[in-house]
Parts: sequence; C-alpha cells; structure tokens
Amino acid sequence: MAEFLDLERLVSRIDDGASVALPPDYSGCAMSAVRLLIERGVRNLKIITVPQGGLQVDWLIGAGCVENLESAAVTLGEHGLAPRFTDAVRTGSINMRDSTCPAIHAGLQAAEKGLPFMPLRGIIGSDLLRYRPDWKTQNNPFADDDPIVLLPAIRPDVALFHSPLADTDGNVWVGIRRELMTMSHAAATTLVTVEEVQSDSLLTDERTAAGVIPSMYIGGISVAKNGAWPVGLWGCYGADHGNLKDYVKRATTTEGFNEYLNDYAQGSAVTSTP
Repeated sequence: MAEFLDLERLVSRIDDGASVALPPDYSGCAMSAVRLLIERGVRNLKIITVPQGGLQVDWLIGAGCVENLESAAVTLGEHGLAPRFTDAVRTGSINMRDSTCPAIHAGLQAAEKGLPFMPLRGIIGSDLLRYRPDWKTQNNPFADDDPIVLLPAIRPDVALFHSPLADTDGNVWVGIRRELMTMSHAAATTLVTVEEVQSDSLLTDERTAAGVIPSMYIGGISVAKNGAWPVGLWGCYGADHGNLKDYVKRATTTEGFNEYLNDYAQGSAVTSTP
C-alpha cells in the first residue's frame, strides 16, 4: 500500500548516491520534487533516463547533484541543447554512460522480470560496445554464427515521476506512458507526485485500469499541483515555453544557471496531502 506523504518527506526518501530513474520531459517529470532535491543539496546521484532526459536532468547536473548518468540522450527538444549537460560532458564533471533507447528499456525489462540480463539486437556494429564493457557479446546458443548482445538488468533504487491522478488506495494512473510502468516494476521503490487524488478506485474502472500502476509498486505519493512545471503534463497543461527559452539562454553559464535557479526553481513547489 502506497503511503501518502508531504513533498518534503517524499523527497527525503532519495538518499545521496541513490540510483534514480527519470522519464523524459513529455512523460511526467516530478519537477517540484527535483527542486527540493536541489535545495537539499543531494549529491552523487546515479541518474538513469528512461530513455532520454530533459530539463530535470539538466537542473540536477547544473546543481552538482549528479555523479553518473546513463542515457540515450539529454535534450531540450525544440529549445536546443541541454546546456549544463553539454558543459558537464565537455569538462568531464560527470561520468557519462552512453546507451540507446532500446538498451535502457531492455535493461529495465530484465529487472522487472527478475532476470540478470536481457539479449538485444541492433547494437553490434556501433561504437557503443567499445565504451560499455558491461555489455557482453556472445553467440546465440540456438543458432550458428548469430552474435547477440547481453545487457545487464537495470535496477534503480528509485523511480521518480509526476502523474495527473492517483486514488486513495495508492494506485497511480499513467495512461499510455508505458515507460513509467516499466520504471516502477524495475525499481526498488517508486515515488510519485500527482496533481490530484480521487476516492474512486482507478483499477475498478475499465476506462483507466489498463493504464494504472497498482499501489503494490508505489512507495510514496505526494500531491503537488502543477508539479511538472515548467515542462508540461499530458492532459493537464502545456510546457511554459517562455520559461524554457529563458533557461536555455541563461544556463549557458554557471552564473546564469544559478540566477535562474534563484528566480524560478527554488521555493516554488506547491504541495499538500489528501
């Protein structure tokens, strides 16, 4: 049964050095929680993007919270490069583990199935194998001359995301955002911020049940209105493009990034409990 917490207590469950799975900007980012992580000064996080990262990853890198990053990409989409990520890779201030979208999904799927690894095609012939010694190539045991890559399971300590809706039983609706389901199955615990909590069970409604993560996978829920801002949340509100443009312009320097945090990020979370 998921526990309902205020946002500060929810975020306190993410320790320094934790491995944290985060979704892309289009899939429900818990920006209010990320702001509190930055305010707390969390350090040495091992971030896994599922499968790519955006603004929340760039914030955490810029604030010095990230030690390792496993990702297929970090981008701000139509707004261009993620400036703090780009600078961190250039200067070597984070340990970057290059991956691909299918590889990250396969690693998480191995974990959710309780398997030590998952085979995957499509990587052989790329440069990635030179930089990922943890990925092993072996011959398919059921065929001759058929090499395949074995990817280790990805088991995050925490999956963290924002959703439009939960119910009082602790079930969380994610709709068609299946990466959120996979993250929750693979992680040791899942922490979720939501726009609202309803009393009617999401699992008993045929219209919502297929897109619901049952409470057995959820460790904590906190209500955070507009909790994905300044990125958008499907079915609720769009991205604040003015804010994102301002961020890209200012965050090209460390000084500008810190000014942005002071102006927009810190202290702006609005939280409550049901």
